[in-house]
Amino acid sequence: MQRYLLFRFAQSLLALMGVSIIVFGLTRLSGDVVEFYLPQDAHPEDFVRVREAWGLDKPIVVQYGVYVGNIMKGDWGRSFRYNDDALGLVVEKFPKTLKLAGFTIAISTILGLGIGVFVSIRKGSIFDTGGKILALLGQSVPSFWLGLMLMWIFAVHLGWLPTSGEGGIKHMIMPAIALGGFNVAALMRLTRSAMLDVLDSEYIKLARIKGLSERKIIWKHALRNAAIAPLTYFGVVTGFLLTGSVVTETVFAWPGIGLLAVEAVEARDYAVVQGVVIFMASMFIFANLVVDVLYAYLDPRIRYN
Repeated sequence: MQRYLLFRFAQSLLALMGVSIIVFGLTRLSGDVVEFYLPQDAHPEDFVRVREAWGLDKPIVVQYGVYVGNIMKGDWGRSFRYNDDALGLVVEKFPKTLKLAGFTIAISTILGLGIGVFVSIRKGSIFDTGGKILALLGQSVPSFWLGLMLMWIFAVHLGWLPTSGEGGIKHMIMPAIALGGFNVAALMRLTRSAMLDVLDSEYIKLARIKGLSERKIIWKHALRNAAIAPLTYFGVVTGFLLTGSVVTETVFAWPGIGLLAVEAVEARDYAVVQGVVIFMASMFIFANLVVDVLYAYLDPRIRYN
């Protein structure tokens, strides 16, 4: 396991290096940020002075080398827009995204796994058909459209929930539904499919012959062995939720990483865009590493050498 973790750590560093190169290059291709911030009637010397101050007068390869060197020292650059530390801005917004993501993950996991198990043990029934329809709708409806419809019904017309912003549970209900609708449907379908395969296996039939209770068979034996496929998806979606949904946070004006990313792109704030993307990539890599480790716990046949 230690060798595997070291190997994955080296892979992660290479992946983050690749991400940093791509995002660094793309931000420079987006246009001259100095012309974006300075007025059109500014003196040419002002453009030269600002480019020198921001280090944009050097070749792009040199700029990237300086950027990597500064990251190694803990300096992720300063925001052009906020005149603040870029990493500090990302870290400041992360707890707000974590708050919404944690609520969404809890609801998605409970509903996705619960409904998936429920319909799998009632294959061919009206509940199974209803589950298939629900899954189809959940994976077909765009999150931004669902968010706008929820806002229009429950905030504008009924007045039950606030339209946007950060706050208590009421502020999280609509963003969590919009963000988690697709995930509930996907987890439900994966759980149902995996459970149907496991429930038809020989050891489940043997457990029933031995007289084990149906509840113990379903929740202790069947679900544990069927959890590999949902767990794989769960790792991906956890990384996605922890890094913030750009669309959902923008629709509901939730002050997390997703909204910060949109504002940084609009303002051509190089340092913040790079910090957000690298932070998102790190969260994805970490979430998938945790999933790989959990594989060995759920299935003793899986070993990492």
